[in-house]
This record gives sequence, structure tokens and C-alpha cells, in this order.
Amino acid sequence: MSSQLPLALFVGIPNPTLSPDEIALFRETNPLGLFVGRRNQREPQQVKALIESFREAVGRDDAPVFTDQEGGRVQHLDAGPWPLFRSFGEFARLARHDLELARKALRLSSRAMGTMMTELGLSSGCSPVLDLVFDTTSDVIGARSFGADPELVTALGREVIEGLLETGNMPVMKHIPGHGRATLDSHKERPVVDASKETLLATDFKPFVDLRDTPWAMVAHVVYSAYDKEQPASVSPIMLDVIRKDLAYDGVLISDCIFMNSLTGTMPERVAQVLDAGFDVALHSHGDLADSEAAAKASRPLTDDAARRIAAANARLGSLKVDVKTAHAEVEDMFASALVS
Repeated sequence: MSSQLPLALFVGIPNPTLSPDEIALFRETNPLGLFVGRRNQREPQQVKALIESFREAVGRDDAPVFTDQEGGRVQHLDAGPWPLFRSFGEFARLARHDLELARKALRLSSRAMGTMMTELGLSSGCSPVLDLVFDTTSDVIGARSFGADPELVTALGREVIEGLLETGNMPVMKHIPGHGRATLDSHKERPVVDASKETLLATDFKPFVDLRDTPWAMVAHVVYSAYDKEQPASVSPIMLDVIRKDLAYDGVLISDCIFMNSLTGTMPERVAQVLDAGFDVALHSHGDLADSEAAAKASRPLTDDAARRIAAANARLGSLKVDVKTAHAEVEDMFASALVS
């Protein structure tokens, strides 16, 4: 393995185990991290073994392994013995009934989810979603959001961030600088948001500014025409400057998955577009061996600034553990006590 910094790349795999060829490729190329989805996670021992084999291949015990685990319809630990967690939209509904109870329930739920992931070896569930949601918002967001009020999104988002950090699990706020005004699903096509800079700064961007101490953020594949009429944020040097300066964010910036159809070009070209724009890490979360090899060739080592941001993020991880089933049951009791199903 090279003595250089790891590649600024997360890779994905098609199966629940690494093949010998995948192990050899990851040992040779040293991608920063692995992204695992439902297809890769079947039961606890299998997940632990998969993560251990990846970390052994790249030679780093702390190599990040991310998944999607928000709650509601986006939770990739939804098989085997794992409890199912409520969506952020449900916590927002509880908050409209009793804000303090909702904050308490969400902090406990986040601690339970964080403990569950950390015990498996998962570094992050790529949460929370800080996008606002409006009547025109694409259904891709929906109940994943805390709602249209930036203040409520910030208040509830803070509970997720702190609950995860406490348990040693990395929060990743998304989709910076805000997907809520997008009327199209960036998985399928390229959304363009035409709102003014003043509107965006007062609404969609605001939770990301208020929670700018979050260690990682995932960048939206959305065009913000008031800033850059051509390129989605995730491949736009202009939008990188907006995020770093106007939003004052100095955490780790990882793209949303580059397989999404908002981007154009081959997958290796998309890796290069993300990194050429100045973002810290490209997320290549699907693909087979050939795809991973091509992505690795298009990538490059982390910059010194990216390595600094990652180290600073890791230094904030706590070691709290809760009993996952007990905490999950307590959260359900809180909903029941408020007569919110």
C-alpha cells in the first residue's frame, strides 16, 4: 500500500462480502472509505466481518464505513435483528405537539441508532437531513425532512448531531446547501433552483449555517442558478466557495452519490469533476470491481486540508453506549404518551 494519504474516494461493492479481487484492489489503491447499502448488510456478524475485511485491506483500523440510516424509509439496516426507527417527519409532528418531548425523544433515538451502528463498526449513517420541505419539494425528500421552518429544522437537527457524536458515530448533514426547493429528484434528473440568494440564505441555507459545526456534510446535486447557472453544487467551484465562505463551513465535504443522474459523464469523469471542483471526497457508492478500479484511477489522494478536517471530525467522537432496544422502546413510549402514532 502507498504511503500517501488515502484516495479521496468512497467505494461501493455489490455483495455482502469482499471478493479476493476486491481485497487486492483496495489494498493497492487505498480508498478512504467504503459505502454499504441494504445489499451488503444482512445480519450483525456478517456486517462486522465485511467492515473488518475492508479495514484490513486498506490497512487502517479507522477507515470510515458509511451507510444510509436516517429512519423512516431511508434505513439500510432494516433486516435481521435491528429495530426500525421513525422518520424525521414523525419527530417534527411530535415537536408541533410538544417540542421539548420531541427533542428528548430524538436525542434518545439518535443515541440508540448511533450505538447500534458503532457496535457494528459502521462509522456513519449519513444523517441528519437538514433540507426544508415545501409543497413543491420533490418526493425524494418528503418525510425525511423536519419541515419548512428553518428554526425547527435546526433545533431537531442539533439533537441528531449531538446524539450521534456522543455514541462515536459521525453525523453527516445533508444535502448542503439545501435540496428543499428542488422540484425534481436528483437521482433521476438535474434539479434547478431559481430562488434568489436572499431567499436561499434566509431559508434553505440557514440550518446548514446554524449547524456549521457538524463535522461532515454531503453536497447536493442541485443547480442554484442565482450562483451558478450551469453546474450542480457538487461539481461547482462557485458553490464550493459559497459553502466555505458564505455558509462558513469548514467541515469535510463529500459529494452525494455520483451515480445519480443529475450529473453527466462517465463515473470516472464524475469523480474527477467532484475533486476538480475542490470538494474533499467523492462518493462512488455502487458498482462492481471494474467500476471501483476505474473510479480509483480517476481519484487522487486526499488534500492536506481534507485530512485535517477528517482528523478534527474524528477527535469529536464520544464513547457513550445505550441499550438499543430499551432506548428504542422508551422513544415509542414517548410517542404513545403524546398520543402521536
